[in-house]
Amino acid sequence: MGSVDFSWLIGGPQGSGVESGANVFSKVCAELGYQVFGKREFHSNIKGDHSYFTVRISDKLIHSNVNDVSLMISFDAETIFRHYDEVMAGGGIIYDSDLNKITTESVGTLDNYFKERLHQELESRDKPFTIDGVLEIAKEKGVRLYPVSFKNILKDLAEQTENPRMKGMVRMFNVIGVSLSLGLIKMPADSLLKSIDSIFSKKPKIAEINKQAANYSYNYASSKFTDFSFTLPGIEKQSDTILVQGHQGTSIGKMVSGCRFQSYYPITPASDESVFLESHELLEVNNDRPGSTIVIQTEDEISAIGMMIGSALTGTRSSTSTSGPGFALMAEAIGWAGMNEVPIVLTVYQRSGPSTGLPTRHGQDDLSFAVAGSFGDFPKVVYASGDIEESFYDTARCFNYADVYQVPVIHMMDKFLSSSVLTCKKFDTQKIKINRGKLLDAVEGEYRRFAFTNDGISPRSRLGLDNGIFWNTGDESDEFGHITEDPQMRIKMMDKRMSRLELILKQVPEDEQVISHGVHDYTIISWGSTKGPILDALEMLKKEGIEVGFVQMKLLHPFPAETVKLLLKNVKTIIDIEANHSGQLGKIFKQNVTKEIDYFILKYTGRGMTSTEIYESLKKILENKANKREILDHGS
Repeated sequence: MGSVDFSWLIGGPQGSGVESGANVFSKVCAELGYQVFGKREFHSNIKGDHSYFTVRISDKLIHSNVNDVSLMISFDAETIFRHYDEVMAGGGIIYDSDLNKITTESVGTLDNYFKERLHQELESRDKPFTIDGVLEIAKEKGVRLYPVSFKNILKDLAEQTENPRMKGMVRMFNVIGVSLSLGLIKMPADSLLKSIDSIFSKKPKIAEINKQAANYSYNYASSKFTDFSFTLPGIEKQSDTILVQGHQGTSIGKMVSGCRFQSYYPITPASDESVFLESHELLEVNNDRPGSTIVIQTEDEISAIGMMIGSALTGTRSSTSTSGPGFALMAEAIGWAGMNEVPIVLTVYQRSGPSTGLPTRHGQDDLSFAVAGSFGDFPKVVYASGDIEESFYDTARCFNYADVYQVPVIHMMDKFLSSSVLTCKKFDTQKIKINRGKLLDAVEGEYRRFAFTNDGISPRSRLGLDNGIFWNTGDESDEFGHITEDPQMRIKMMDKRMSRLELILKQVPEDEQVISHGVHDYTIISWGSTKGPILDALEMLKKEGIEVGFVQMKLLHPFPAETVKLLLKNVKTIIDIEANHSGQLGKIFKQNVTKEIDYFILKYTGRGMTSTEIYESLKKILENKANKREILDHGS
């Protein structure tokens, strides 16, 4: 049996259960031992516009999606129009046969820009502007077509179960589509039924109806369609593997790290993290970390960061989670925390800007703002996770950095990560060590909150501690916290605070600052969620005997210039890969390392990168056929 690399796509109108269907499919694949990477794309409306979810499965470790789709399931016309050309030769399309004659003009959610491109393609091939037209192109390419009447399935189910209501339950189209897919690729049906039980565990009646639909659809496809080239019966499951969604890495990381207060204002894509924390508020983690996380939804982001700072002043580990526009509103208060040496953690789930931008789409647009977006100089840490598994352990690091160095820490996540689902090793809570730094349990004698010390970090009292009285102000202050404008005290206080940047670079282990995945003549620098598609692209090149290096930047401020210089000293060609327009890491790199970027591979469509796109761009660079800026555009 050859190696497995299979990509599945489900699409439909927003609110039609696309995500639920993909979760069922992903759970089944993970339960059967496969490695899973899935990613959701959706419009910024509640219901109606196009949504789709791509799930890639393999018998080997994977970190990203690819361009080609092996099997597409569609219960609406728009999914077929938008994605028919992504299905590979030898792949398949399961679709609702009642859609055949639908025209492009009758699908109101198809925007004019897309229709114009689609019409040009159909016209060039002398095809009608209908579902039949695009399916003819797919068939000529070698795609197998599997028409199914979803309404007839519901009608037959209603008769079999003597439940006439099922005839009109079109909301079950997603489960029918998933089940048809699993029947076509001959995955064991019992895993499908277990997955449905798991997802609807609190709604047994709904679970039973969905299982009836699933069982019927699975048997229908497995008996009627026997010519598909892909079969996935399952492999031996690794015992230490879990299936996790994007926000769960930081959410669970916060619980285990002893975060006991989170404030937030709802914003896409950050809200999922706080909602998850809210639903597990009463969870206790180990005997040494008692208590639960209080989660408060505030009236706006300014209130959220103000409440977080107030909580942190009590000695409580505190955080907030937001996205670009909310992060911008927090800028002034972050400076207040920096001035007053308050340890806080902000988890920033980036999306495409500026302004509202593409509110439900991906981007790495906020790096420059995170590093420099404030007035006045103060120390802070900007730290980036490359995947969901990393984000669990990085969350603990961020809290330790905040406590030990008494600075705001900005933990950079993004929409690519928040909308992903993947299999990874079980999170090891024993690896999480809590370091509260110079947080005091008792104060004796005269207390100076901002006392000058050898390392520039002052012992920290908490609100309500006997004798630990201190003052906070947004103005410059002396050692007690009293306002001062004395020039010499200003110099001493500024030097005291800013010295922490050098201390951080000196004390944080190098493998927490930068990760080298290998260094060669051609080497990539990048940060954040590009890590997964880069690693998979490099694996594709390696199969062709081509070695390309990759240095992943995690500590982005203060920037580890000397470490990076040493790693890249013999590199001939440096390639910067980012999901923003200007190559923001490249600018920071050039400023600190004083070395030019030779090539940029950039994507700013709001869609995540695929390993295929990166592989193809790297090949062009290696063959000396690339532009200085290679711009990626895959994705509907």
